[in-house]
Amino acid sequence: MTQSQLGRPTKLDKEAIAASLAGLPGWTLRADGTAIVKGFRFKDFNEAFGFMTRVALLADRIDHHPEWFNVYNRVDVVLNTHDAGGVTSLDIQMALFMEQAAG
Repeated sequence: MTQSQLGRPTKLDKEAIAASLAGLPGWTLRADGTAIVKGFRFKDFNEAFGFMTRVALLADRIDHHPEWFNVYNRVDVVLNTHDAGGVTSLDIQMALFMEQAAG
């Protein structure tokens, strides 16, 4: 994967995104092609909040923060890299982690 001059990942093309999403059940490319999205459902608010807390720790560590919305047991997630203008390896990394954290 190529990196920008600042060491940040560059925008993935549609083929690379599709290949990555093949291993991420339930994740889809948003209609405008600039983000990947998924809705998570948990048993209750406590589980949803625990998931968000685990993800927040990673987000802070890698300095890449999700856009998300939480109501009770639902967490809807949008991942993209604003600096790159689309989906990058950071978004895929975050999605993979979210899948593990939701497990």
